[in-house]
Amino acid sequence: MGSTSSIEGNVRKIVAHSMRTDNIKEIQIDSVGRLLVFPEKEKFSLIWRSAAEVHWDSNGLFLYSPKPREWSYFNWYARIVGTVKSEYEVILLPTKDTLWVDISDDLKKQILTYDPTEPS
Repeated sequence: MGSTSSIEGNVRKIVAHSMRTDNIKEIQIDSVGRLLVFPEKEKFSLIWRSAAEVHWDSNGLFLYSPKPREWSYFNWYARIVGTVKSEYEVILLPTKDTLWVDISDDLKKQILTYDPTEPS
């Protein structure tokens, strides 16, 4: 018999595999301080309905957060990918080809070690 934690881990993996995934082309902090996440294929034009302060720019084809006030950029990154996961059942994943624009090494490391398949 396996432990409860290994069962929960297996359930998470099964749930995650039933979701679609999309690669992240680029992650950027823009000139006004917003965190931008550019998915490779998916579009999220109705994400504003989640009331999570996560928005979609239909011209630039990216998700974005407001400029952080109390939360860190990493918290906003987790909020963006978590909202996409819960609202659209899509897991956004950075890859070796993801472009990092005005992202500190520390933030990049946090993002790369974040597991979006874990429960929010």
